Amino acid sequence: MTRRPTRLVPVLSCALAAGTLLSTAACSDDDGTDGSRLSGVTASQVAEVRQTPSPTATLSTNGARTALITEADIEDDWTQVKDTEAENWHDSLLIGTVDVSDFLTAKAQASDCQRLLDSLFDDDLLGRPSGASELRGFEEGDSRLLYQVASYDRTDPQDSLNWMATLPEKCDQFTVTDGKEKRTVQVIEVPLPKVGDARQGLRVTVQGSAGGDDATLTLGVAAVRVGDDAITVTAGGLDGDENDSVKQAVQQGTQRLKDILAGKSPAASPTD
Repeated sequence: MTRRPTRLVPVLSCALAAGTLLSTAACSDDDGTDGSRLSGVTASQVAEVRQTPSPTATLSTNGARTALITEADIEDDWTQVKDTEAENWHDSLLIGTVDVSDFLTAKAQASDCQRLLDSLFDDDLLGRPSGASELRGFEEGDSRLLYQVASYDRTDPQDSLNWMATLPEKCDQFTVTDGKEKRTVQVIEVPLPKVGDARQGLRVTVQGSAGGDDATLTLGVAAVRVGDDAITVTAGGLDGDENDSVKQAVQQGTQRLKDILAGKSPAASPTD
């Protein structure tokens, strides 16, 4: 399989100095936080058993912008970057063609894993938004955090969440080839706070080389659906995952989005 064409974008050069950093998400921990799937319950089942539907107000561009988190919503010393900079965050370690020979069902499973890498590179994990979409980026040392709020009123974000839930099994470990380089990718499920109508968390680890040196890119990936809208978070880098920050972004960001959809002003961001 050859990598589908993607828009031409500059690959992080600075990343690339320290290794390649991505634009999005970090994850997992074992502190007892409610998981994205409870005792094997899938994202779709979580959605089916919800008792109270989320607000159905149409998310405007201004609303999506207001729903974005701020530096105060995430722990540690994250610094917000210019929107134009965040939009151009793409990681070269995610570029490559999945080796079909790694899979028992070959092309079917390989295509899911290729889709994961491509969507992480392109920042469209839940597919292209059909409505308003806004994003914001933060950096801390060699780590990056990308946060997006988007409307999928003419598509179904639940389908993408269901797809994400299958990846820890389908894509638990596989090989990616980029020219003469080979990289090993691992995908595991991670718990998220029990927020929104449905949610899914992953940790994606890519082991390869950057600038001739061995490098490991670790990304926490989180997606939460609120009605026909959703938030996605990707955080991490060559220094490892950013699990606590991802969980805080999910917790605070989901409430901000719900407030906007309910016609309320988001609560003030927490302060130290």
